[in-house]
Amino acid sequence: MPEPTDDRMRRFIRKNLLTYLLPNLVFNTLIPYACFIHAPAVYLFRGEQNFARFLMPMAIMLPFIITFDILRKTTELAEKGGIAWVPADKYLKKATLFKLAGINGLLAGIPPALGLLILYLILPPDYALNPLVLSVVVGGLAGIYSVCFTLIPLRKWKRDATRVVAIGEWRE
Repeated sequence: MPEPTDDRMRRFIRKNLLTYLLPNLVFNTLIPYACFIHAPAVYLFRGEQNFARFLMPMAIMLPFIITFDILRKTTELAEKGGIAWVPADKYLKKATLFKLAGINGLLAGIPPALGLLILYLILPPDYALNPLVLSVVVGGLAGIYSVCFTLIPLRKWKRDATRVVAIGEWRE
């Protein structure tokens, strides 16, 4: 039997994906670049404008905020009847949303922290990094996190939710 379609859910995902992706990609590239370009040298952990100062807060907070926001919006839309899904009871509690967002934020912060640690151990102490490359790395990671932490929580939400099928909704 064919799967029912839910164009509203697809439009909702696409709209939110663009809403998260574009601003995060632009701002998380331009803000570090504007700060790094005036610094005489950019280091991993030293100095007022260091790489870890921009990377680690973004790597932890961005997944937290996106996960919480997309789960909250999806649950509210489902409660209003805007999509053909009924959310699981656990998603109606803000504490559950904070817990899932916190787990995503902490887990997303581990790879950049390990990467910084490896670079710290490999690079010489006075090695200055290229500001443009660092800005692109932060922006690229923000874009990847924006896509991943929009789609992964929604996949989990849909797995736990109940599909509501209206009469005549099945496509042959």
